[in-house]
Amino acid sequence: MKNNRLTYSILVAMLLGVLAGYLVHRYGSAGFVTDFAVNTKLLGTIFIRLVKTIIAPLVFSTLVVGIARLGDLKTVGRIGGKAMLWFVGGSIVSLLLGMFLVNLFQPGSYIDLTQADNAGLKDLMGSTSQFSMQKFVEHMVPSSAFEAMSTNEILQIVVFSVFFGIAAASFGDKAGPVIRTLDSLAQIILKIVGYIMNFAPVGVFGTLAAVVAEKGVGIFKFYVVYFGFFALGVLVLWILMIGAGTLILGSRMKELMRRLSNPLLIAFSTTSSEAVFPKLTTELEAFGCKSQVVAFILPLGYSFNLMGSMIYMTFASLAIAQAYGIHLPISTQITMLLVLMVTSKGVAGVPRAALIVVLATCSMFKIPPEGVALILPIDHFCDMLRSATNVLGNALTTTSVNKWENNRLAAKKLT
Repeated sequence: MKNNRLTYSILVAMLLGVLAGYLVHRYGSAGFVTDFAVNTKLLGTIFIRLVKTIIAPLVFSTLVVGIARLGDLKTVGRIGGKAMLWFVGGSIVSLLLGMFLVNLFQPGSYIDLTQADNAGLKDLMGSTSQFSMQKFVEHMVPSSAFEAMSTNEILQIVVFSVFFGIAAASFGDKAGPVIRTLDSLAQIILKIVGYIMNFAPVGVFGTLAAVVAEKGVGIFKFYVVYFGFFALGVLVLWILMIGAGTLILGSRMKELMRRLSNPLLIAFSTTSSEAVFPKLTTELEAFGCKSQVVAFILPLGYSFNLMGSMIYMTFASLAIAQAYGIHLPISTQITMLLVLMVTSKGVAGVPRAALIVVLATCSMFKIPPEGVALILPIDHFCDMLRSATNVLGNALTTTSVNKWENNRLAAKKLT
């Protein structure tokens, strides 16, 4: 019942946010619109920052406890290997689906070149240097565990936590007090999650009201085809994911989707899959996933399993080429997909990461990087779909691996 109330509150907040933003955009002066957008956006910022304050300790405590309770390197490797197979397979499907839809529908030919957001492009231009191999390694391997936690570098926290958890497991009972302390810490943080989620509708209202007040709903006049085809791609991807989930989970897939309603709505309305990490953890455990499996796989998914971002990277890169009339042969497009497979990993914590990867990819394949400005006006709404899809993909990976582990244990008992 409490989950239903939160879901309804978020839906109402979304509608009120769009309505308030439209009224301000329609009737407010330029100065008032700017002030309104800046001030109301703070509500969303507060919510996301509140969530981010607990991500690092939650990832560390749950992952260490989970690995320690898994017991040995063989189990960690087996579960991690299954997760990585799902991650790679999901990435390939997402990238290929984006490429197929762009070639089929040619959405780039509908983009209005006069609607480019060149001011917003300048904010992204300085970030493309992050995707050299050196920067990728630096992003993955921590130089300080405390620095990684202070900056919410999830992948770095995962690396440190894996080493910590394996080392703790090797000590057996001697590490018991540490593991119990971290387990208690995780439970306290999950309690805090419930408090923070009460602020979610306010954050949703502020986020949507600000973007609609600033841009208005008129942007859909120029981008309805682009957004529509991307939404179609996401719908197809969801059908494939839910179909795969149904094959694995059977009738329980309905229960999983019901439990995911809140996390999906929050991710959709705030454009932040990170914002629902704590809530997603509690929902997956309530669904029946083992806490150690959730603690191990979910943080990895936030770095390696961004299916919504993956389909958008292909879609946007090729659409920009189409907008400029640049023909890319299939062989070049396949090469682009392979590049995106590498450059997209570990960027979950980077603001507007999908756009930054697109910008870097366009430069690499001689597509005018300024073309990213063409899709910036509609990017917020595309990001809503990307974020929700990332959450669904990570939830399905976790529940699927948990089911496979349960089946393995059941088969082992029979023998």
